[in-house]
Amino acid sequence: MTTRKVLVLHGYAQSAAIFSKRLGALRKTCKGVDLVFLDAPHVLSPVDLAESFNAPEELGTSETAESDPALQPRGWWRSRTNLVGIEDSLVLLRDTLRKDHYDGVFGFSQGAALAAMLAALLEKPHVVPYFLVDGKAPHEPLEFCIVAAGFRPRGELGDAIFLPSYSTQTLHILGRNDVIVVEERSKTLLDVSANKRVEWHDGGHFVPSKANWRNFLRDYMNDPGIHIPSPGGAAISQPASGAATPAEPSY
Repeated sequence: MTTRKVLVLHGYAQSAAIFSKRLGALRKTCKGVDLVFLDAPHVLSPVDLAESFNAPEELGTSETAESDPALQPRGWWRSRTNLVGIEDSLVLLRDTLRKDHYDGVFGFSQGAALAAMLAALLEKPHVVPYFLVDGKAPHEPLEFCIVAAGFRPRGELGDAIFLPSYSTQTLHILGRNDVIVVEERSKTLLDVSANKRVEWHDGGHFVPSKANWRNFLRDYMNDPGIHIPSPGGAAISQPASGAATPAEPSY
């Protein structure tokens, strides 16, 4: 059986090590899938963190960066409201992708926003000249993109990459009780995702880890083109061509 390779992008103020630990049960479930966790390039300062979401689900406050440099809080860009430092992240992704083949990308929160940005950018790489390698994209378009608590970054760069839409098959995972990336914010990304499947869970700002979700994600990453029953039940999920709004109010 051929191993599938998926690039994994952590949330704001997390790190590859923190996110890998949190997805430990998923990693054990995903036989045949190589989840490659990448560290964001920016180590966040106390000032950066003071302006952040300041939520336990996002920040991983139980980990101690002082005892392990791998637990230093990082970001794909430094600000919650604009893309300060995004250039370094796109260069890192360019250099990572050019070295190996990846079937898909999986991101959480700020990492989900970047995952969708990467999928869209690989469809039209010339929008960002420094993303190119010898005038070409560093990697072919991805087969799939998984975004958990994703949103569309604001600003000219995000508009250039996303508008009018992107077509990479994208699985959007949303929490009905997420108070950080609320439905209105997630809808900004759903609106430009032309080939989407939307799945809701009953929790907050995290990647769901119950067995039904782990099995669903494993099957999706192995073959996103087949029909996989919803892990959340038909009442709170939508097919790829469906609307983004759940059957009941989310918040």
